[in-house]
Amino acid sequence: MSPTNSREKYGEPPKAVDLSHHLSEVSKARSLSPLKGYQKYFNRPGMIMLAGGLPDPAYFPIANLSADTLVQDSFDLSAPPALPQPSSSPFSWLWNLFSSSSQVPRPTERTAHISIPKYPPGANPAPRPPPGSPIALAQALQYGAATGIPQLSAFLREFTEKVFQPAYSDWETLVHVGNTDGWSRAVQTLCNPHEFILAEEFTYPSALASAHPFDVRAAAVKIDGQGMRSDDLRSVLEGWDEEARGGKRPHVMYTVPVGQNPTGATMGAKRKKEIYDICVEFDVIIVEDDPYYFLQEGAYVPKDRRSSGAVGGQKEEDEEAFLARLAPSFIKFDYQGRVIRLDSFSKTIAPGSRLGWFTCSPLFAERLERQGETSTQGPCGFSQALVAQLLTQQWGYKGFIRWLRGLGAQYTFRRDYMVDLLHEHFDMQPTTTVSSGAYGWGGEVYVARAKAKALPKGRGGNGFEKSQIGEKQDGNGKGKILFSLIPPTSGMFVWLNINFEAHPSFKSTSSAQDPPAQTLEEKFWLALAEAGLLVAAGLLFSAERDADGSPSSGSDANVGHLRMSFSFGEHEIMKKGIIILEKVLREFFEE
Repeated sequence: MSPTNSREKYGEPPKAVDLSHHLSEVSKARSLSPLKGYQKYFNRPGMIMLAGGLPDPAYFPIANLSADTLVQDSFDLSAPPALPQPSSSPFSWLWNLFSSSSQVPRPTERTAHISIPKYPPGANPAPRPPPGSPIALAQALQYGAATGIPQLSAFLREFTEKVFQPAYSDWETLVHVGNTDGWSRAVQTLCNPHEFILAEEFTYPSALASAHPFDVRAAAVKIDGQGMRSDDLRSVLEGWDEEARGGKRPHVMYTVPVGQNPTGATMGAKRKKEIYDICVEFDVIIVEDDPYYFLQEGAYVPKDRRSSGAVGGQKEEDEEAFLARLAPSFIKFDYQGRVIRLDSFSKTIAPGSRLGWFTCSPLFAERLERQGETSTQGPCGFSQALVAQLLTQQWGYKGFIRWLRGLGAQYTFRRDYMVDLLHEHFDMQPTTTVSSGAYGWGGEVYVARAKAKALPKGRGGNGFEKSQIGEKQDGNGKGKILFSLIPPTSGMFVWLNINFEAHPSFKSTSSAQDPPAQTLEEKFWLALAEAGLLVAAGLLFSAERDADGSPSSGSDANVGHLRMSFSFGEHEIMKKGIIILEKVLREFFEE
């Protein structure tokens, strides 16, 4: 039954179905923490509290927590018409924090002051005050429920309902200590030893590392320009051979559908509906890890076709248009409660806040809460207090949306700049004809060849010569393809597919006699590092793993991968990095 049909049948969003058979044996064994069970009595009027080991807030040495925060509209909603110099970059102030010797002046910041006292006027003295109460350090820094402080929980509930629009009625939100913690809890709640999870063939390596100690392995599903392919997901599930695989068919999926890490792909509504319907058919729980959701940059538009004042080829938009443009979450199609969504403030406020939240069914929320009670409890009280004060008292819902819009515009500008640099330093052309190996993603793919090198005056007639790589012609009489990419549409990374078939030693390297440690990808990564450019080697992201958890190179020996981040470096830093990439790539393929 589709979400639309479900709403038509019930007249309103249905409740989550019973999916308790997916709980792991460890999760089933969790009981209510004895001391946490007392919390339901905390707010009863006149209750004398002598049960728990709560320290007296009078002994907390922090009397007031305050900060100067950037205002909600700190960043423009459209990219500057011309590339700024590092001195005028909106992130120069951040770069200077890590470069004390820098002479680059910081731009003027517009800030607002927030302050959280231990005992604010009008605060409810109860350990668990109502959501509308002022935030008090006496409560935020106290032992608390694993659900989070009430003021933050109420904001997350409102935000999730308005932005993500779950398709069933009894969903719940629950705080966690960032998405890595959220995924780790999900693994322990859903998976037993010797089981498999479904994951994109290239995925976030820490997610695999979190599952490995529990003897939970990944079954790779092929990807394309939208991330996980629905046709290959069906193929993996239908063709599952327990004896050959050494385990039962997976009943849990891990996916990063927006800003897919490492490829930067964005999964659209149609693909999500297809995957959700397959998961209903095969009874699979979807864990949606979505830290880059608000960094949806849209399709890359080449510099010569980019309108002035546009970001990602799009003109400035209002709040409603911004939210409507974003690819919907899986939970918008989830009418059964089989999606556990992970959201994080790491990419939208700060990674060090270690703060995020689950959106899931009451069944999963209750089990995840039981686990939190005996592990992390609630996230850090300082983080919760500051973030809650920022979101509820200073920005509000609309202010946070405005912040997210500005943030997305800035990362779009950075994405465009890095891809522009690749166009500048390589002969890059769009194509739809490349169909082998990791290039067969469908849609427009950019392929890169070496540019002709300039010669000193007096040599070579017109001042240019062909690259030695260019002399290795393909069937069209052009130079060999060095790498290809689909420009990312979300997130923080550019993913390059390196065509090692163009390397002179390709045949010998693909021989079985060569040790795995000497693969061309590893050699190339090391050459870049020695030249002063550190990127992430593609092998780290492979879902195919050996028994010890180390990445497996797989069978596609002619393709390697690199992940480059455009999220942190200044424009000049990115430019220097691409210059190193071009030089090392040229020299490496001319060996």
